[in-house]
Amino acid sequence: MSEIRVINVNMGIFEMNDRIADEVRARNRANGVFMVNLMASPGSGKTTTLLRTIDELSGEYKIGVMEADIDASVDAEKMDAAGVRTIQVHTGGECCMDAAMTKQALDEFETADLDLLFMENVGNLVCTAEQDTGASVNVEILSLPEGDDKPLKYPLMFSVCQAVIVNKTDTRKFFRFDDEAFVKRVHDLNPDAEIFFLSAKTGEGFEAWTNWLRAQIGRQ
Repeated sequence: MSEIRVINVNMGIFEMNDRIADEVRARNRANGVFMVNLMASPGSGKTTTLLRTIDELSGEYKIGVMEADIDASVDAEKMDAAGVRTIQVHTGGECCMDAAMTKQALDEFETADLDLLFMENVGNLVCTAEQDTGASVNVEILSLPEGDDKPLKYPLMFSVCQAVIVNKTDTRKFFRFDDEAFVKRVHDLNPDAEIFFLSAKTGEGFEAWTNWLRAQIGRQ
């Protein structure tokens, strides 16, 4: 009987992705570009939050946006209409951006002259948390109507983020949301996560969020 050849594959898919992600981070750092990976479920107000954030920071930084969607270009069109430098990335059916896609998008976008780059990732709370894109920081946006139990249902998402935004605080009179329970659930998973309660519609709570972001950019 012939011997069966055994090949040990020492580099897995995630290990390769992490290597490329480190290359992306090093490239951005060398160019002075701070990249924020925004993750959220559909309908959380991600685009509205991003537009207000850009409006508040545009006088201080050169800002660009990388819009990631499975197919449509709706959000990129909103950014372009607001005068924001934008590139649309279609993931070809993939549910999230990975480091290789990010690297390719950076090559096409020519971001070296930017100070701040936002990636608006594909809308979901699952696979976006699994892939390191090479971002400087990961930020999760949860809308208050989604409920305070989401850290229990999607623990990985809240574990990989440096900041968590609870958006749509202006809807409190319509939805029950236990702030204290939510904060505890997040910090049980990720003690260092910063948590911001705000409304992209009214601007409530935005100062704390944008000040935190300024501080992170200053540390790079």
